Amino acid sequence: MDDLDRKILSCLKENARANATEIGSRVSLSTSAVIERIRKLESSGAIRQYTLVLDPELEGSLAAFIHVRLDHPKYYEDFVAAVKAHSSIPECYYIAGEFDFILKVVINGGLSLERVLNDVKTIPGVSLTRTNVVLSTNKREVCTLPPED
Repeated sequence: MDDLDRKILSCLKENARANATEIGSRVSLSTSAVIERIRKLESSGAIRQYTLVLDPELEGSLAAFIHVRLDHPKYYEDFVAAVKAHSSIPECYYIAGEFDFILKVVINGGLSLERVLNDVKTIPGVSLTRTNVVLSTNKREVCTLPPED
Protein backbone atom coordinates (compact mmCIF):
# COMPACT_ATOMS: atom_id res chain seq x y z
CA MET A 1 0.00 0.00 0.00
CA ASP A 2 1.43 3.35 -1.03
CA ASP A 3 0.53 7.00 -0.46
CA LEU A 4 -1.94 7.04 -3.37
CA ASP A 5 -3.81 4.07 -1.88
CA ARG A 6 -3.95 5.89 1.47
CA LYS A 7 -5.31 9.01 -0.25
CA ILE A 8 -7.98 6.93 -2.01
CA LEU A 9 -8.89 5.28 1.29
CA SER A 10 -9.11 8.69 2.92
CA CYS A 11 -11.58 9.80 0.25
CA LEU A 12 -13.63 6.64 0.73
CA LYS A 13 -13.53 7.10 4.48
CA GLU A 14 -15.13 10.53 4.06
CA ASN A 15 -17.71 9.23 1.58
CA ALA A 16 -17.78 5.59 0.52
CA ARG A 17 -20.24 6.53 -2.23
CA ALA A 18 -17.78 8.89 -3.95
CA ASN A 19 -17.26 7.85 -7.55
CA ALA A 20 -13.90 7.14 -9.12
CA THR A 21 -13.91 10.34 -11.15
CA GLU A 22 -14.40 12.47 -8.04
CA ILE A 23 -11.69 10.55 -6.17
CA GLY A 24 -9.36 10.76 -9.15
CA SER A 25 -9.63 14.55 -9.26
CA ARG A 26 -8.77 14.73 -5.55
CA VAL A 27 -5.74 12.41 -5.76
CA SER A 28 -4.56 13.36 -9.27
CA LEU A 29 -5.24 10.00 -10.94
CA SER A 30 -7.36 8.97 -13.89
CA THR A 31 -10.74 7.38 -13.24
CA SER A 32 -9.55 4.02 -14.57
CA ALA A 33 -6.46 4.10 -12.33
CA VAL A 34 -8.65 4.79 -9.28
CA ILE A 35 -11.00 1.95 -10.20
CA GLU A 36 -8.06 -0.44 -10.59
CA ARG A 37 -6.53 0.58 -7.25
CA ILE A 38 -9.88 0.20 -5.47
CA ARG A 39 -10.34 -3.27 -6.99
CA LYS A 40 -6.87 -4.26 -5.77
CA LEU A 41 -7.63 -2.91 -2.28
CA GLU A 42 -10.86 -4.91 -2.24
CA SER A 43 -9.30 -8.13 -3.52
CA SER A 44 -6.41 -7.89 -1.03
CA GLY A 45 -8.88 -7.54 1.83
CA ALA A 46 -7.75 -4.02 2.75
CA ILE A 47 -11.31 -2.90 2.00
CA ARG A 48 -13.62 -5.47 3.58
CA GLN A 49 -16.99 -3.81 3.12
CA TYR A 50 -18.90 -0.64 2.48
CA THR A 51 -21.53 0.08 5.08
CA LEU A 52 -24.03 2.52 6.49
CA VAL A 53 -23.32 4.49 9.67
CA LEU A 54 -26.39 5.75 11.50
CA ASP A 55 -26.26 8.68 13.89
CA PRO A 56 -27.15 7.13 17.26
CA GLU A 57 -28.31 10.47 18.65
CA LEU A 58 -30.92 10.85 15.90
CA GLU A 59 -32.34 7.42 16.54
CA GLY A 60 -32.43 8.01 20.32
CA SER A 61 -30.23 5.07 21.24
CA LEU A 62 -28.10 4.67 24.33
CA ALA A 63 -24.69 3.00 24.45
CA ALA A 64 -23.14 1.08 27.31
CA PHE A 65 -20.09 -1.08 27.87
CA ILE A 66 -20.38 -4.31 29.81
CA HIS A 67 -17.19 -5.83 31.20
CA VAL A 68 -17.55 -9.60 31.57
CA ARG A 69 -15.52 -12.15 33.49
CA LEU A 70 -15.84 -15.86 32.74
CA ASP A 71 -15.38 -18.60 35.34
CA HIS A 72 -13.12 -20.60 33.06
CA PRO A 73 -11.69 -20.46 29.52
CA LYS A 74 -13.79 -23.52 28.61
CA TYR A 75 -16.78 -21.15 28.33
CA TYR A 76 -15.08 -18.94 25.72
CA GLU A 77 -16.58 -20.39 22.52
CA ASP A 78 -20.14 -20.66 23.82
CA PHE A 79 -19.96 -17.14 25.24
CA VAL A 80 -18.74 -15.69 21.94
CA ALA A 81 -21.46 -17.55 20.03
CA ALA A 82 -24.16 -16.19 22.36
CA VAL A 83 -22.84 -12.64 22.03
CA LYS A 84 -22.65 -12.87 18.22
CA ALA A 85 -26.31 -13.93 18.15
CA HIS A 86 -27.46 -10.96 20.26
CA SER A 87 -28.72 -8.08 18.12
CA SER A 88 -28.09 -5.41 20.79
CA ILE A 89 -24.37 -6.22 21.03
CA PRO A 90 -22.58 -4.87 17.93
CA GLU A 91 -19.04 -5.21 19.32
CA CYS A 92 -17.26 -7.75 21.51
CA TYR A 93 -13.61 -7.56 22.52
CA TYR A 94 -11.58 -10.33 24.18
CA ILE A 95 -9.18 -8.52 26.49
CA ALA A 96 -6.37 -9.02 28.99
CA GLY A 97 -6.75 -7.82 32.56
CA GLU A 98 -9.34 -8.08 35.30
CA PHE A 99 -12.12 -8.95 32.87
CA ASP A 100 -12.20 -11.26 29.87
CA PHE A 101 -14.47 -9.30 27.53
CA ILE A 102 -15.82 -5.84 26.88
CA LEU A 103 -19.17 -5.71 25.12
CA LYS A 104 -20.51 -2.60 23.46
CA VAL A 105 -24.28 -2.51 23.82
CA VAL A 106 -26.61 -0.22 21.88
CA ILE A 107 -30.12 -0.01 23.28
CA ASN A 108 -33.05 2.42 23.39
CA GLY A 109 -33.28 2.96 27.14
CA GLY A 110 -32.81 1.67 30.65
CA LEU A 111 -35.26 -1.22 30.39
CA SER A 112 -33.54 -2.46 27.25
CA LEU A 113 -30.18 -2.28 29.02
CA GLU A 114 -31.63 -4.29 31.89
CA ARG A 115 -32.83 -7.00 29.47
CA VAL A 116 -29.46 -7.19 27.69
CA LEU A 117 -27.58 -7.28 30.97
CA ASN A 118 -29.79 -10.12 32.21
CA ASP A 119 -29.24 -11.95 28.92
CA VAL A 120 -25.46 -11.62 29.33
CA LYS A 121 -25.55 -12.69 32.99
CA THR A 122 -27.41 -15.89 32.08
CA ILE A 123 -24.83 -17.03 29.53
CA PRO A 124 -23.13 -20.10 31.03
CA GLY A 125 -19.77 -19.29 32.56
CA VAL A 126 -20.36 -15.59 33.25
CA SER A 127 -19.22 -14.93 36.81
CA LEU A 128 -19.07 -11.12 37.02
CA THR A 129 -20.17 -8.07 35.05
CA ARG A 130 -19.57 -4.35 35.38
CA THR A 131 -21.54 -1.88 33.31
CA ASN A 132 -20.73 1.66 32.24
CA VAL A 133 -23.34 3.81 30.49
CA VAL A 134 -22.06 6.29 27.91
CA LEU A 135 -23.11 9.85 28.75
CA SER A 136 -21.64 11.44 25.64
CA THR A 137 -19.28 10.54 22.81
CA ASN A 138 -16.44 12.95 22.16
CA LYS A 139 -14.85 11.07 19.27
CA ARG A 140 -16.22 8.39 16.99
CA GLU A 141 -14.14 7.00 14.14
CA VAL A 142 -15.72 4.10 12.33
CA CYS A 143 -12.61 3.51 10.25
CA THR A 144 -8.93 4.08 10.87
CA LEU A 145 -6.49 4.34 8.00
CA PRO A 146 -3.29 2.27 7.95
CA PRO A 147 -0.22 4.10 9.19
CA GLU A 148 2.33 5.45 6.76
CA ASP A 149 5.53 3.44 6.36
